[in-house]
Amino acid sequence: MLRSTTPEDLAEAEPGQGGAYRCWAVGYPLHETSSIFLASHQATSPRLALRWLRERTRNVTDQLDTAYVHPGRHWLRDETEHERALTYLTTVTAYQLTLHDENTCYVLVAYPPGATS
Repeated sequence: MLRSTTPEDLAEAEPGQGGAYRCWAVGYPLHETSSIFLASHQATSPRLALRWLRERTRNVTDQLDTAYVHPGRHWLRDETEHERALTYLTTVTAYQLTLHDENTCYVLVAYPPGATS
């Protein structure tokens, strides 16, 4: 079933989790009006949120065709970008990674407690 998912939807779906880093992955098929919810996670620290983003990025990248894997693999090895993500998450700013193939855009997000959309 396809459905649209927004950060607000995820926040409302998980009451009582105000101190957690909310993480999720969503696929947006091209030429479709709805998104596909792929996964979500509650992390207790910015480092655990980043770890989840790495695991999900690895999962998505492993399923992409060869022509589309380079950005995901590069991100997985980019320690400078990981430090940037940690800085965002510790300063109450969400971090987003977007990957794509010929049919779908994949968006992975870590959303810290207190961040506004």
